[in-house]
Amino acid sequence: MSETILSIKDLKVYFPMTADGGGLFPKKVDLKAVDGVSFDLKDGETLGIVGESGCGKSTLGRAILQLIKPTAGNVVWLGDDLAALKKREMREKRKDLQIIFQDPLASLNPRMTIGDIIAEPLRSFFPSMSKLERKEKVEAMMANVGLLPQMINRYPHEFSGGQCQRIGVARAMILEPKLIICDEPVSALDVSIQAQIVNLLKELQAKYNLSLIFISHDLSVVRHISHRVLVLYLGNVMEIADRNDIYDNPRHPYTQALISAAPIPDPDLEKSKTRMLIEGDLPSPMAPPSGCVFRTRCPKAAEICAGEKPPLESNGNGTHKVACYFAD
Repeated sequence: MSETILSIKDLKVYFPMTADGGGLFPKKVDLKAVDGVSFDLKDGETLGIVGESGCGKSTLGRAILQLIKPTAGNVVWLGDDLAALKKREMREKRKDLQIIFQDPLASLNPRMTIGDIIAEPLRSFFPSMSKLERKEKVEAMMANVGLLPQMINRYPHEFSGGQCQRIGVARAMILEPKLIICDEPVSALDVSIQAQIVNLLKELQAKYNLSLIFISHDLSVVRHISHRVLVLYLGNVMEIADRNDIYDNPRHPYTQALISAAPIPDPDLEKSKTRMLIEGDLPSPMAPPSGCVFRTRCPKAAEICAGEKPPLESNGNGTHKVACYFAD
């Protein structure tokens, strides 16, 4: 069995905010973007993170990389708690920890050629590397992601959205990291280009033994690339399980609703499937519901749900965990 390389334990990210109402002494409240998330990631594994917009997916990814300082909890990477490291020590860890952003063009410097963009991590971490060595490494990585080496002196605006995302992938891969967090990397792309980028990530994962955290709201894309899936709602883990188990046997009402809303390519199956609608809007993370945070929109909610927060418990084999008192 692969070793655990990343362990997230009760991770919380709160942002201090001023409550509405004003006054001379306005009340301070916490916006609970991530509220006690725990999971492990194994070497070479892809964990998909799904949920509605505003549920804390991107904040969780950035907190793992220490781009946002966690309020509480531990991010243990290969035995080291990243939050406890000094700035110089954390900088060394960043060689193995990279991110691919959602907007492919906005994440690239328009004043730099793509050769300079991809080579920038090499200049930061390997300043003694010669210009020729950097160029050779950049051209090799461009070929790996499906870009022609003769494009090296072009600028980002000369490329399509899909090509810009390939540049972003090449920049993240140039240091050959162990973990890449993909923050909705295909949501701004056409469906056909989405498939190309997802397949590219899978090829690179196999070639370099990468671990991936793939954040998305598109369940079909997550199913295609992930080994396990984590369902997030209002900063809380609702369910986590192997990919096939969570799609074929969703146990949490929120997961069931998400999967029922995902389209099926077969028109006959699409017509006959039962849809589970979620009533109401996402509550404010500044004033989340007591107990189970999903209870205000859950069709199975009962009095017990308003009390204590349901624990994330596993079934007999321990691979399928769900936080619900009435899990199917």
